[in-house]
Amino acid sequence: MTARVLAAKLGLDGHDRGIRLIARELRARGAEVVYLGIGTSPQQAAAAAVQEDVDVIAVSLLSGAHLAHVARLVKELARHPDPPPVVCGGLIPSADAAELQELGDVWVMPVGTTVPAAAEAILDAADRAYGER
Repeated sequence: MTARVLAAKLGLDGHDRGIRLIARELRARGAEVVYLGIGTSPQQAAAAAVQEDVDVIAVSLLSGAHLAHVARLVKELARHPDPPPVVCGGLIPSADAAELQELGDVWVMPVGTTVPAAAEAILDAADRAYGER
């Protein structure tokens, strides 16, 4: 199975280098990547994930609004049957990681995660949700 990944930069944060590098790494590993880019709302990301039938959603958050954006994304996804897991990374304090994980099938990559490790975590989330690649 080829993993289908939605990659998005939620909110008004314009720093997208990290998510673009991860998208490139995922493509190099054979994943299909739908890249929404910067300025994506949680509602837009959820709608695109459902429309594109992705296996996992990868979001990058550097603005400090991770709790609000991920909560809204998970809420929007819950309106659909069998929502994909969400893997988020960026500047997320460890104290907030547990709160994000309590929202549902949310994985949090700690600050300092390398691009290859982030890509592997995203593909692992897809595998666990929908079976081996």
